[in-house]
Parts: sequence; structure tokens; C-alpha cells
Amino acid sequence: MLKYAIIFALISLVAGALGFGGIAAGAAGIAKILFGLFLILAVVFLVLAALGVGAVRKALD
Repeated sequence: MLKYAIIFALISLVAGALGFGGIAAGAAGIAKILFGLFLILAVVFLVLAALGVGAVRKALD
């Protein structure tokens, strides 16, 4: 997901440099949404991983 956010950010930069303001704004919006989803999912998976490590330690003791 982060890969696609970076791709859309690059598309936005190129389109903005070439004068395509509408396309640049659309690509930037998509990049922001994808990056936000990436951050949310990353935090969720970090919390789940921390809980899983705690459960494994408890099961081994």
C-alpha cells in the first residue's frame, strides 16, 4: 500500500510540474488516503504483534 502511495505522489508531482493541476490534485488526494490507510494498518499490526508476543511468552511459562 505504501508503494502505491509513493507512486501516486510521484504522479502528482510530475503532473503538477507539467501543468495538469486537476490530475495532480486527484493523485495527491489518492496518495494521502493510501498513506493514511498504511499508517492505520501498520499501527494495528504492531499492536497485534505485541499482543501475540505476550501471549506466546505467557503460554511458554
